[in-house]
Amino acid sequence: MYGLVNKAIEQMVCDRFGEETWQKIKSKAEIEVNAFTSMEAYPDDVTHRLVKAASHVLDLPSADIMRAFGEFWVKFTSEGGYGELMEMSGDTLPEFLQNLDQLHARVGVSFPQLQPPSFESEQIDEETLTLDYHSHREGLAPMVVGLIEGLGERFNTSVEVTQRASKDEGSDCDRFEVRYKRN
Repeated sequence: MYGLVNKAIEQMVCDRFGEETWQKIKSKAEIEVNAFTSMEAYPDDVTHRLVKAASHVLDLPSADIMRAFGEFWVKFTSEGGYGELMEMSGDTLPEFLQNLDQLHARVGVSFPQLQPPSFESEQIDEETLTLDYHSHREGLAPMVVGLIEGLGERFNTSVEVTQRASKDEGSDCDRFEVRYKRN
């Protein structure tokens, strides 16, 4: 994953728990990098070690950390120079979710080693859609829930996300049902 992801994890931890806690997490994860470079690719293992260490230090399940990170990521990227790209991806939550692959294609121009996930959405009714998440990376489904919740905030939309299928349980993708209502 790119350093931008690890920088966002650092920012989230520092904002919520302080710099001292971040240093404990880095130490526990055996990360010796002083500062992550946004545009540099790092092994996925670095991010996984940070999440595992955060889980231990904060005494929270990894899934809770990933969910919180997904929600944080929406704000972090929109305020960190990617807001215009996000604005071009849709004016409503369903429109944005439908355009996630195009958003990743545009981001890939700046991040040539990007290995983005793929998303497929299907409108079920006026306030419900399904979102299929395909990725070669394991364990990120809770982050997707947080992303959807963060996007709900961005679009002033109440959301309720339920995971309906899981790669961990043999499905070919993680499938989410997203119920939403514009506030």
